[in-house]
Amino acid sequence: MILSAAAARQVQRENAAIARGLKRQDPDLLDRLIDTYQHRLMRYLMFLTGKREVAEDLFQETWIRVLRRGSQYNGQARFDTWIFTIARNLVIDLSRKRTMASLDEMREGGEDERPFEIIEDSPSPLEQFQGREDAAEIAQVLLTLEPNYREVLTLRFHEEMSLEEIAGVTCAPLSTVKSRLYRGLAALKPELTALRARTEAGAR
Repeated sequence: MILSAAAARQVQRENAAIARGLKRQDPDLLDRLIDTYQHRLMRYLMFLTGKREVAEDLFQETWIRVLRRGSQYNGQARFDTWIFTIARNLVIDLSRKRTMASLDEMREGGEDERPFEIIEDSPSPLEQFQGREDAAEIAQVLLTLEPNYREVLTLRFHEEMSLEEIAGVTCAPLSTVKSRLYRGLAALKPELTALRARTEAGAR
């Protein structure tokens, strides 16, 4: 996300205030943070795990970690990138216990990281579908993609994080983030087309 200088300074002030409040374990601050970030965090966990009940458990555990480890947040990074990193690490920990579909690979990488570019003379799939109904279609299709791809697509287009911020959350090199983004978009487009075709056929 690209911010103006004034907006960036405002975000820095907000992050510093959050850091001070977490060090004091301010309960009112935690309530405000949950109210602000609950929908975004739950969406991220849903796309990572693909299971609502698992996402809900991890959602609760993430906020427990925030409360317990709030003193570790120094306000230098954006709060949302910090909390998404906590949530991601919880998903990885759980995947080791339950061998959840290849999520452990999210730490190790392992996919083809050769340079990969998409020649697009039109908006990306996620830019083409903006309505509420289309958002539901995208959410459905994202859950069919490889975990590495759907995570990067979620952070880039839902959370509007920059590629550098995504690299920070995922602990992956920038080149890997770019590869996952491009490959994820390439996989998303035909799946969306196929879903729409099935929907139209069923409506006839």
